[in-house]
Amino acid sequence: MATLREIRRRIASIKNISQVTSAMRVVAASRLRRAQENILATRPYADKFNTILAHLISQIQNPSHALLETRELKRVCLISVSADRGLCGSFNSNVIRTTTRRVEHYQEGGAEVMLICIGKRTLDYFTRRDYNIVAEYANIFRQLEFHIAVDIVSEFELLYTNKTIDKVEVIYNNFKSAILQTVLVEQLLPLTPDPPTGDELFLDYLYEPGQEEIFKSVLEKHLNMQMWKFLLDSNAAEQAARMAAMENATRNANDLIDQLVLERNRARQTQITTEISEIVSGAAALEG
Repeated sequence: MATLREIRRRIASIKNISQVTSAMRVVAASRLRRAQENILATRPYADKFNTILAHLISQIQNPSHALLETRELKRVCLISVSADRGLCGSFNSNVIRTTTRRVEHYQEGGAEVMLICIGKRTLDYFTRRDYNIVAEYANIFRQLEFHIAVDIVSEFELLYTNKTIDKVEVIYNNFKSAILQTVLVEQLLPLTPDPPTGDELFLDYLYEPGQEEIFKSVLEKHLNMQMWKFLLDSNAAEQAARMAAMENATRNANDLIDQLVLERNRARQTQITTEISEIVSGAAALEG
């Protein structure tokens, strides 16, 4: 059984940890608020790009573009988006696990797999295991900016147009709410926009300068916006996961403190009882 001094030291140590995790929860909640505002403001814009692109593809007769070309699957590029830091529950491990499964899936089919690692956690994991990493973006979430998404798109777009790769998928945590984040796998290339629905999408619009020109312009911006949305989604999901993890850690620390306080009280009572017994025994011996 632990001594009274050891129990007191453990209580003091856990109280310090509880204060740290509580402060981290507050910081994560503050960052989550900003990240949530950013992703909720970006989603409608990115979704509209997808709708416009689908509408243009449906209107143009046999649209031809290198990014729409479907080829035999020989080489696949997976973009794995994690966090730069830990202490966010299963956020990073879920992405790594899903990425590993996708790599095994394509390798079993005879395809070569290349990785673009976004976030220090996936980069460290896959670097140690000698995966084929063609590009890396670590420590970008400290100051997330749109040009980072543009750089990432330029990286895999060049590989695709040069026919170095035949497919591009992104694996990331999708932000649902402060308590729910899910890992999604979405195809970026070849482009397969969701088919338009609704009669209003098939109206006979007048295009200026023309459908082909607008199609090419929208196509370039579409990929940038989708990648930007993925980064914002992952950032918001990370803050939510960290807030939940720190809240659980603080609660567990407080529960452990309560248990140790009971243990301390029992130890003190045992000590006091022992001292009283010794005093009574000593007094009895003196009287005898």
